[in-house]
Amino acid sequence: QVQLVESGGALVQAGGSLRLSCEASGNFFRTNAMGWYRQAPGKQRELVAEITTGRTTDYADSVKGRFTISRDNTKNTVYLQMNSLKPEDTAVYYCHADIMFLVGRHDYWGQGTQVTVSS
Repeated sequence: QVQLVESGGALVQAGGSLRLSCEASGNFFRTNAMGWYRQAPGKQRELVAEITTGRTTDYADSVKGRFTISRDNTKNTVYLQMNSLKPEDTAVYYCHADIMFLVGRHDYWGQGTQVTVSS
């Protein structure tokens, strides 16, 4: 079994910054792509940012220029630096990882961390 543990969610004022972290732990060969999704009340879960093992990145249009995703492959950890936060960024943020085992791949999700941005 694999666990994805997020940290860094908090209540912050508009214009402020937060840094989310997610570490994949367990017995596996390696992580492949890792990313962050978010879900606001009454809305579908959406991709925020994703990063491949080779550090190629993809961002939602709404966060481009404000958020930066990065990773530490040695630590199996992905980060999301969130700057210039807006109230519309308020959501539960979920870590996602594509995990490589001996002969196969599986998707895993973190439990979610709450980000609340006040106006």
